Amino acid sequence: MMGSVTFPDGTTIPALGMGTWTLGDRADRRAREIAALRAGLDQGLKLIDTAEMYGNGRSETLVGEAIAGRRDDVCLVTKVLPSNASRRAMPASCRASLRRLGTDRIDLYLLHWQGGIPLDETVEAFERLKQDGLIGAWGVSNFDDDDMAALSRLAPAGACAANQILYSLDYRGVEFDLLPADRRRGVVTMAYSPLGQGGELLRAPVLARIAARHETAL
Repeated sequence: MMGSVTFPDGTTIPALGMGTWTLGDRADRRAREIAALRAGLDQGLKLIDTAEMYGNGRSETLVGEAIAGRRDDVCLVTKVLPSNASRRAMPASCRASLRRLGTDRIDLYLLHWQGGIPLDETVEAFERLKQDGLIGAWGVSNFDDDDMAALSRLAPAGACAANQILYSLDYRGVEFDLLPADRRRGVVTMAYSPLGQGGELLRAPVLARIAARHETAL
């Protein structure tokens, strides 16, 4: 049974999910990528993370095809580009993502990274989308402790649900400042590339020994 994580407003999301960076980039892999996402859903990985930037929307389109007919079983996370994070551009960007995903709502909508749009304007745009029912919750990605401190001065307490960051056994620096600070703020930490994208991390001898002890595979 997969665990879950609770946002400040009481909403729960799956603790584990699937990322889709590079999915949709190659037409010859499309069928296999859709099959992989569906297999993950069948195994209980109910959260899918994507972004409008991934393949210029092709990843979202692929995800939409993969979840067709089972939208209510999925927690959808996608991200808005910083250049689209204004009060004028974000609604159009969100609706474009909704069309590609084949749904009428995004469960968690993230600012992909901080750009040139003032944060208070981005927060206002997020809150409007939430009021309109187009998104369930909003958050940020790639924010460091200073970024989060600035955001906390602008957004209502509990408004920012999550901060998605690079975090794995290879990248643990956030444990010293960002993780404890976000915990105090009530912001959920989402790790991307927690397995190092299947690179050297999964070939570490110590992980092989741990896997063998638990009779599992890497």
